[in-house]
Amino acid sequence: MATVIAGFPGVGKTYMYNELKDKVKIIDCDSSEFSWIKEGVRHPDFPNNYIEHIKQNLNKQEFILVSSHDVVREALKEHEIDYVLVYPDKKLKNDYIEKYKKRGNDEGFINFVSKNWNDFINEIEKETHPELIKITFEDTHLMHMFNFSS
Repeated sequence: MATVIAGFPGVGKTYMYNELKDKVKIIDCDSSEFSWIKEGVRHPDFPNNYIEHIKQNLNKQEFILVSSHDVVREALKEHEIDYVLVYPDKKLKNDYIEKYKKRGNDEGFINFVSKNWNDFINEIEKETHPELIKITFEDTHLMHMFNFSS
């Protein structure tokens, strides 16, 4: 059974995938591939189509990296899929905003996350279903949270 890891934007899901894809069975499930039909048009089956994709891979992968959106977390819970939720400490806001700028996120995304930062983290910290892992140091990535033997 795969370890499902829901990661807040910028915690290093893509970095972890790129570092491990040739060593372990891992997939990076970008929710945008399931949540949009085309730019500006939401997919009517989201998040169910995303959850079905995750479920199809639970016995095929060692790690499944997924979005930390609230609707995704709620759907994981409803489908009784255990997961680990990795998120940054509130004090790292400026570091993450800089990270988003450096990796080329658009200004709308950056402003949205910046404006809602504390609310997002507060909601995550109220979660009871997943195991919570808080990143407390700048430049710490998701990969640092797990031990890998290769």
